Amino acid sequence: MALQALRSVFMRGGTSKALIFRAEDLPADRADWAPIFLAAMGSPDPNRRQLDGMGGGVSSVSKVCVVGTPSRPDADVDYTFAQIAIDQANVDYAGNCGNMSSAIGPFAVDEGMVVRPDGNEAVVRIHNTNTGKIIVARFPVTDGRSDSHGSLAIDGVAGTGAPIRLDFTDPGGSQTGRLLPTGNAIDELEIPDFGPLRVTLIDAANPGVLVAATDIGMTATETPEAIEKDAALMHRLETVRRLAAVRMGIARDDDHAAQIVSIPKVGIVSAPQETKLLSGAMLPKDKVDIVARMISVGQPHRAVPLTGALCLAVACRVPGTVAQALVRSADASAPVRIGHPSGTILVAAEVSTRADRVHVQHATVFRTARRLFQGEVLYSDQMIPSDRDLL
Repeated sequence: MALQALRSVFMRGGTSKALIFRAEDLPADRADWAPIFLAAMGSPDPNRRQLDGMGGGVSSVSKVCVVGTPSRPDADVDYTFAQIAIDQANVDYAGNCGNMSSAIGPFAVDEGMVVRPDGNEAVVRIHNTNTGKIIVARFPVTDGRSDSHGSLAIDGVAGTGAPIRLDFTDPGGSQTGRLLPTGNAIDELEIPDFGPLRVTLIDAANPGVLVAATDIGMTATETPEAIEKDAALMHRLETVRRLAAVRMGIARDDDHAAQIVSIPKVGIVSAPQETKLLSGAMLPKDKVDIVARMISVGQPHRAVPLTGALCLAVACRVPGTVAQALVRSADASAPVRIGHPSGTILVAAEVSTRADRVHVQHATVFRTARRLFQGEVLYSDQMIPSDRDLL
């Protein structure tokens, strides 16, 4: 049994954590990446704990990022995101992780992959290969290295850090090529043993399917634990996700949709209301513009996936959507305060409508990130599944 060592950095980005590898250290054939990632993260684990790897047993910390030289002239680095399944031998490259996007700029600067800035701010243009989109990261630096110390607090993460501004440029059509893949602000899905359900199918930063909480028997104030314990509800929401994937053209059929676990994100939304947070504190009604509960990779999120928040904020500014009917303010110039189980997130989305065509110039959010360790991740070749067809 040969022990393998691979240079890596473990970083928190927003409310997620991931192993980050340099592309030059990985095999040239991406088909050979998946077995390495699975072994390093401790998947598949039928106990859903990933104790024999770097994963943490929940989707938000079972992630891998790969950073390399840019493949297009308007970028400083290429960034590929991989969502690692916990109890299955599955590595999903279908969508991006917005939270981990916040770690890529600091990683690139500190690894010397981009020219280190002379001033006190770095600007890194990141090409996300999953979506083909450019993300512009701006963050403070000290003596040519990223500085993680600051006063910005984000709900779901203890303490404070330096603000990292992320501008997702032209985020519409990240996977489907269209902001509204069906051309409609409202579509209807037929849910077996439930009936017709009005949804918004929207693709901004990542594809999402949005449903009004009252239409699916929820309030949007449920805790992630309560949602996960409701097997019938989880099955219904997974059915919604799969039907949406097929309707949006992401998957050929239901079986194919079952394999693409990371998209679309499922958002259950309501008008502003008072909400009890996971901390036990109450989030007042007047502190939010819309309330959301989101399902990501088959699990209720304890905060909100960043790309899910971006997608929802854009939907709040698109006429006729489920979200636009529920959001507090219809002012397209105002940022959207999204309430989630851990608190709020503020997202600005610049949306314009011309000749009945809706276009998103950019969506902006602030995150924090921190390097947690650097060195080598160890794994055994005996841990690698023999089947290479894991993509």
